[in-house]
Amino acid sequence: MRLGVNIDHIAVLREARKINDPDPLDALGIVKRAGADQITIHLREDRRHINDWDAKRVVENSPLPVNIECSIDDEIIDIICRLKPHRATLVPEKREEVTTEGGLDVIKNFDKIVQVTQKLKESEIDVSYFIDPHFEIVAAAADAGADMVELHTGEFANIFAMLYTNLPHTPHSIKELELPRAQLKEMLSRAIGDLENSAIYSAKAGLLVAAGHGLNYQNVEVITKIPNLEELNIGQSIVAASVWEGLESAVRRMKELIDG
Repeated sequence: MRLGVNIDHIAVLREARKINDPDPLDALGIVKRAGADQITIHLREDRRHINDWDAKRVVENSPLPVNIECSIDDEIIDIICRLKPHRATLVPEKREEVTTEGGLDVIKNFDKIVQVTQKLKESEIDVSYFIDPHFEIVAAAADAGADMVELHTGEFANIFAMLYTNLPHTPHSIKELELPRAQLKEMLSRAIGDLENSAIYSAKAGLLVAAGHGLNYQNVEVITKIPNLEELNIGQSIVAASVWEGLESAVRRMKELIDG
């Protein structure tokens, strides 16, 4: 199973002081040396972390394939087409969100997504959609021309955190902390089942299958057992661990959990 390391949070740290370091570019060689298979970045419309200059330098200098997450905004898509990363992953964006919450609504935005997908493919860029794990969305993704889908693991990660850690994974899950453990376990089983079924259906539809969002050292081994998954994209937990043990060690430890 491939590991894509999202280095956005290195840029988040830089932007906290609006200075020049840490530089996300410095992570590229370290991530490769640690055994990862891909660099992932998110070029947001508001440029809150990765900016245009970062994206250009990462694509030009990365020793690993580069996956750029992006919205379907025309300006952003034009930039991606000029940069020509290995892959573009289409994601939803809301200015007020802390991080991407929820998958791309392929059904509601079908015509626009088809248009964007065709434009990216004309620039010889593979296209993935970040989607919620539901049959109808997988079917729409296949119809729209995606090469890959990345299944949103946020619901799984939230419930797992409620069951097995002392704090909720995200603020909106606080209200559910008082649910009985038996109910939480049932919810977790259902979330895993949705991911498993969507992965199987995606593969049958001819789509490559990745997963990501909220994955960390505590929950990732559960996800690795899902059939047909070829790639995981993980960022925040790796960068957080790197504060204490260094980036190379943090990436290598995650890669060992995935391979193990």
